[in-house]
Amino acid sequence: MIVKALTQGVEISVKTAYQPSHSTPRENYYFFTYTITIENKNDFSVQLISRHWHIYDSNGDYRQGQGEGVVGEQPIIEPGKAYTYTSGCNLKTEIGKMSGTYTMLRLFDEKTFEANIPEFTMLLEAKLN
Repeated sequence: MIVKALTQGVEISVKTAYQPSHSTPRENYYFFTYTITIENKNDFSVQLISRHWHIYDSNGDYRQGQGEGVVGEQPIIEPGKAYTYTSGCNLKTEIGKMSGTYTMLRLFDEKTFEANIPEFTMLLEAKLN
């Protein structure tokens, strides 16, 4: 399932996948990847400056993650173009969720805004059976 959010002309979509080869369930270590596409629907360029994550395990554990750019980059996204990257997150439970924001810079006037990253679920698919 893909979830999407649109903020000030920037559409963010997210798709997740469980990675069994990087997980150790008997040690409560579950690794998920998420692929994010950031599409600029504006008529001006934007740059992704930083990220701020809210990460929840289903056992109630909560943590935050923040930093500059994503996967070591601060991409400039031209009008009508998109930037896609894949990253990962480990959880202590088979189910969790993430949400957050990207700080974006409008290049034409140097103003920043927060683009919402929609809440997405990371789920061990076998739990659906």
